[in-house]
Amino acid sequence: MSDARAPIKPNVAMMATSPLGQQSAGTNLLFLREDEIRSAQDLLFFAYRDFTAAADMILTELGLGRAHHRALHFIGRNPGIAVTDLLGLLRITKQSLARVLSQLVEDGYVAQTTGRADRRQRLLTLTDQGQALERRLFEQQRERLATAYREAGSGSVEGFRRVMRGIMDEQARAYIDGADDAARRRKG
Repeated sequence: MSDARAPIKPNVAMMATSPLGQQSAGTNLLFLREDEIRSAQDLLFFAYRDFTAAADMILTELGLGRAHHRALHFIGRNPGIAVTDLLGLLRITKQSLARVLSQLVEDGYVAQTTGRADRRQRLLTLTDQGQALERRLFEQQRERLATAYREAGSGSVEGFRRVMRGIMDEQARAYIDGADDAARRRKG
């Protein structure tokens, strides 16, 4: 059993230094104690519960669940995404995704087309009805995030992003980096 007061060992890869050789904010992780980590875990659980609550009410009305929401989100963010790529992002079984997609297609939220180069490939896009639902779900969660950012202050946006990236695995970080690059290209 570990000492609850023992400092958490730093992840050397996360201890970036500035051009002047100063260690970044990640250095402060040396002083986190188990109770601080457990508190962060509580925060994540409660934030997730409350972040999803408003969307859950809409989904329940429609006979859909969180897996449907995640599929709508990633299909909306990546129009024309291949089913195999969506499987990789969601990390659910083929059977689970098949159930989710069949309902979304049947209910008119998602359209499937075959790939041009590979006819075996199934490409997914949101229909107009799917875009409207995804937007409605997004707006519920956008308001909660915007309020939280306003209350925390503008400097917290980058800190939150760094913490969340630190929790993610490399595949998720690569996805986020690609989405960020695409957003920058669209802007200018």
